[in-house]
Amino acid sequence: MGVLNNKEDYVFWRLAYFFVSEQGYRIIQLFENQKELWLERLENKKAPIVRLLRQDLDWSNSMQRDIEFTASNGEKVRKQVGRGELTVVNIYISQFPPVDEYEYRLERPFTFPQGNKTSVSSVLLTSDQYESGFKALSAKLEREVSFPIHDEYSEQDVNAQKKATLDFAIQMAKKEKEIFTNGKPFFTYLFMIVQVAVFLLLELKGGSTNTSTLIKYGAKFNPYIIEGEWWRFITPIFLHIGFLHIAMNTMALFFLGPAVERIFGNIRFLFIYLFAGISGVIASFIFSPNISAGASGAIFGCFGALLYFALIYPRLFFRTMGPSVITVLVFNLIFGFTVSIVDNAGHLGGIAGGFLAAGIVNFPKKKKPFLQVLFLMVSAAIVYGSLFYGFQQSETGGNESATMMLAQEYIKQENYEQAYDVLTKYVEKSGQPSAEVYFALSFIEIKLGTLNEAKSHLLKVIELDPDLPEAYYNLALIYLEENDIMKARENAKRAAEIKPSQQEYAELVQELNRLLPSSGEGE
Repeated sequence: MGVLNNKEDYVFWRLAYFFVSEQGYRIIQLFENQKELWLERLENKKAPIVRLLRQDLDWSNSMQRDIEFTASNGEKVRKQVGRGELTVVNIYISQFPPVDEYEYRLERPFTFPQGNKTSVSSVLLTSDQYESGFKALSAKLEREVSFPIHDEYSEQDVNAQKKATLDFAIQMAKKEKEIFTNGKPFFTYLFMIVQVAVFLLLELKGGSTNTSTLIKYGAKFNPYIIEGEWWRFITPIFLHIGFLHIAMNTMALFFLGPAVERIFGNIRFLFIYLFAGISGVIASFIFSPNISAGASGAIFGCFGALLYFALIYPRLFFRTMGPSVITVLVFNLIFGFTVSIVDNAGHLGGIAGGFLAAGIVNFPKKKKPFLQVLFLMVSAAIVYGSLFYGFQQSETGGNESATMMLAQEYIKQENYEQAYDVLTKYVEKSGQPSAEVYFALSFIEIKLGTLNEAKSHLLKVIELDPDLPEAYYNLALIYLEENDIMKARENAKRAAEIKPSQQEYAELVQELNRLLPSSGEGE
């Protein structure tokens, strides 16, 4: 009798070993008597919870009570893991089946009555029906479950199988823990300190929302990058625009950075963070003409690195941080696509950069030379191709918005010669500049005293945009300077008609009317 009991005990632990070593399950509960074991595989939401019970069954009604208890316990597990629905595969290992009718209790799953969200599907394995029991279990799990079973097992055999199962589970848990202890978050906190310090510096030097201050201290400004200031691919990572921007990015780095730095280690994290940040700036350079700054690209790079972690360790990722990481990432991407002021190109570039950088460095003590070289080659090709495309676009006409920003920046600095040079080069390359470009050019020419050129460009502005009052007003001033009072008044009146609320337009009309008292026209 003792030998036969050893057989069932062996099957119990052999099944546990199958689930732990071959199916990726982990032990969530082992009862003190070591006769009941619960296992989970959380990374696969469709995978059932498995419950093993080594118990000799006598009557079928006791089996039913146990099934109901299993459903109740399964409902608690469902709530803990946050699943909408949960299936428990309930496996009995018994020397003999119940003495009365029991088969009907196994035919259909039992559903927990409160909520109908947890169901228990039971299988019975007995000494003389292992083959049919394995077939039923294989059908419920949708995978082959079978291993040879001898007639007799010693207690030593049982203990050896138990030890193998528990040792494997402990070793897997130890390996998983080691993955999260490759480094302390040194650079995460250093970057937080640096970006706060730089933010305070900007506030002292003119304000973090001041365009000139941002450009002066290294914000991404496409025209300057095109002119050769490549360091602007790096410096924007440490600049932020306004208190809300610095607060949100510092908080995001505080929550996200330590996880990545612990997984990849300090030096690898440093490379991932900077490479992702630069990738984000490059993407913004290509797709957005606006001035931009912030650690968002680097922070999204942390998401990219975690996605690489998910690629290599999918079970561990989805069992631990996976659901929350994906939820936060999707929320941020949706927010980026729906809010116009967000530089979503930089965010997407950061995700891609973080993923590629993680592939280049891989994990500590886990070299994958072929994969790492492949990631390095792909990354180099993407960076080179992106920069080539971005600079080629600027050489074949450039971006008007970026050109205007650069010209306006020079105008603010009263550097009219450089502003004039920028705009005239753009006019030559583009062939069809807008009225805004011609107007800015005419403004600069007025400042430089080349009134004939300014007049010619203002006439082009009016041709392109007949309803721009500023063009008529400036043209009136030029005609007045040339002492052509008739044309001056004609243009001033047109400016006042378009924008009657502008007081200086009306005042110019009145002044010109006084200079022509015999015109006979009403005022």
